[in-house]
Amino acid sequence: MTRRQCLALAATSTGLSMALADAPKPQPWPRQKPQPALALPMLDGEPWKLSEQAGQVVVLNFWASWCEPCRAEMPSLERLAARHAQAGLQVLAVNFRESPNAVRRFMATTGMTLPVLMDADGSAAKSLRIGIFPTTVVVDRRGRIRFTVTGECAWDQEPATRWLRDVLQSA
Repeated sequence: MTRRQCLALAATSTGLSMALADAPKPQPWPRQKPQPALALPMLDGEPWKLSEQAGQVVVLNFWASWCEPCRAEMPSLERLAARHAQAGLQVLAVNFRESPNAVRRFMATTGMTLPVLMDADGSAAKSLRIGIFPTTVVVDRRGRIRFTVTGECAWDQEPATRWLRDVLQSA
């Protein structure tokens, strides 16, 4: 192997390990940590409460239209929602501190169809200690937060499909 081939191999393997290190990973919700009661308005103003979603697996994706990783991740969330709706999966986009008009403009220009919850003052994100976008919160059928994922994720590909399959299959 030539020196150039060795350097190329080293660069490739270093880049791969850096990419793997940066890949999002689920962070379990600590059992002793209290879970906030989430109640937010939908984009149309209708009230929504997590406590009323019993029996559904709920994926709450905290995002903002100015967040490029949020924008990049949104299509995979759309595909995830369509693929698993019959299995009791509910995917909601929780907008962080933007106006309803800004959200509607974003939806019109991107074709986004996920239901949107409005975290107008950021209190829901704060109660979950979310400070990086996107961050996704996965809630099981009993209404317990199972894990969070910080950063852009391909939700319709492995390993995310495996993480969700485990939650969808649990009682």
